[in-house]
Amino acid sequence: MLDRILADFERCGVVGEEVNKQVGYIAAVSRSLRSPLAVMVQSSSAAGKSSLMDAVLAFVPEEECIEYSAMTGQSLFYMAEKDLKHKVLAIVEEEGAARASYALKLLQSEGTLTIASTGKDPATGRLVTHQHRVEGPVMIFLTTTAIDLDEEMLNRCLVLTVNEDREQTQAIHRRQREAQTLEGLMAHQERDELLKVHRNAQRLLKPLAVVNPFARDLTFPDSLTRTRRDHTKYLTLISAIALLHQYQRPEKTAPDHRGRNVSYIEVTRSDIRTANRLAHEVLGRSLDELPPQTRRLLTVINDGVRSECEKQKMERADFRFSRRDGRLWASVGRHCFKEASEQVGRPGVSAGASRGRGQSFVYELLFDGQGTDGKPWLPGLIDPDKLGYDENQSPIEDEKARPSRPQVAGVSRGSRSHQTRMNTGANGDSAQKRESSTDTGHGEKPTVIVDPEGDE
Repeated sequence: MLDRILADFERCGVVGEEVNKQVGYIAAVSRSLRSPLAVMVQSSSAAGKSSLMDAVLAFVPEEECIEYSAMTGQSLFYMAEKDLKHKVLAIVEEEGAARASYALKLLQSEGTLTIASTGKDPATGRLVTHQHRVEGPVMIFLTTTAIDLDEEMLNRCLVLTVNEDREQTQAIHRRQREAQTLEGLMAHQERDELLKVHRNAQRLLKPLAVVNPFARDLTFPDSLTRTRRDHTKYLTLISAIALLHQYQRPEKTAPDHRGRNVSYIEVTRSDIRTANRLAHEVLGRSLDELPPQTRRLLTVINDGVRSECEKQKMERADFRFSRRDGRLWASVGRHCFKEASEQVGRPGVSAGASRGRGQSFVYELLFDGQGTDGKPWLPGLIDPDKLGYDENQSPIEDEKARPSRPQVAGVSRGSRSHQTRMNTGANGDSAQKRESSTDTGHGEKPTVIVDPEGDE
C-alpha cells in the first residue's frame, strides 16, 4: 500500500522525498489514534517544506484538516470543545505559532486543553469564572526555517528535513517544465481524481484500537533521556502503520472487565519492519556527524568488541569494556580516547555506565557496523523476524503461554540473566558482579563493574 501511496504522490507532482512523504502520510493517519504523531518539516527558505506539507494535507479529507498561517497565544483555548478532536492541525510556519507553543505542547502531550477565565454573568452582570475545554487528540503539522528550535516542541515531533541536494533541485526543475506541456495538463486533471480517491479512502478508516502483540519484545536505544519520548514516537509509528492497513487485517474482539466486546486490529511483523526502516531515517543519526578520526576509532573498537564476544562466546548486549580496553585496541592515549568516546556517545553510538567512588567507567557499544554508508541509523532496534509471537494466536492465549520474566530497565533484549559479564582487560579475562540487592523489584538496575586496574 505504501508503494501505491508513493506512486500517487509522484503522479500528483511531488518529486523525491520518499521517506518524508511516507512519514507525513502515516502521521496524518495517526490522528485517529489516542496519541497521534506530531511532525515538523525543517529546511532552508524555498527548499520546499511548505510544498511537502501541502502535498500531504491534500490527501487528507478537508473536514479533518485545519490549517492556519499563525495563531495567538490564547486562540487554541477558546476553540469549540470538539473542533480539534482526531483532526490534523497544520501551521504553515512555526514562527507563526510561537505564541501558541505552550498550548500546542500541552495539546500534544496531554490531549486536552483547559483554561479558566473571567467574564460577566449575563443574568446578574457580575464577574464569574468560566471554564473552557478543548479536546484532542490532534495531529500537529508544522514547518520552519529556524535552526535553533524550541527544544520542548522539538522533542515532541518527528523532524523531517527536506532534501536540498542539487540532484533534487534538477528533478524539481524537470517536473516544473513538464507541467507546462500537454502531458502536464493531463496529469493535473488526473491529480484531482487521485486526491479524491485518497480522501475517500481515509474517510473509510475507522478509529479502531491497535494492539501490538510484539510490544514486550521490542527494543529501543536507552542511552539518552530523550529516547523516552522517541520510544513513544516509534511505538505510535508502528500503530499508525497498522491502522492504515486495517482493511488488510482481521478485525478481532475481546471482552473487557465488564464483559463488553472491544474491537481491535493487531500489529504484524511487516508493520514493525516498515516502522524500523522509517525510524532509522527520522530518529537515527548519521556517522558522518563524527570527525573522521573518531569514526576510525569507532571501527577499531567495533572490531575489538566483536573479537572479544566471539572469544568469550557472549552476546554483544551483555559485553562491557573499559577505557583501558579501548585504548589498547585503538593504540591511542588516554586523552584521545576520552575525547573520542564523548563524541561517539552524543549520537547514541555508545553508552557509559555511571562512576562512583572506587569505580571506573565501563562502556556498551551500541554500534554494530551499520551506518557506515552515511545513512541515518538508529541502534538497538530488533529484527522483526526474531520476534516469536504466533499471529494466529489471540493475545489472551499468548499472555497465558508467555513465560514470565523480569522487567528490564531500558532496552529489553529478551530473557537476560541477572549477572552481567564483561571484559576487564585487554587479555580477555571476564568477571561477574551480581545485581545490586537494593533493586525494588520495579526493574533491573544497570550493573556497574569495578575495574580492578583502576584505569580511567
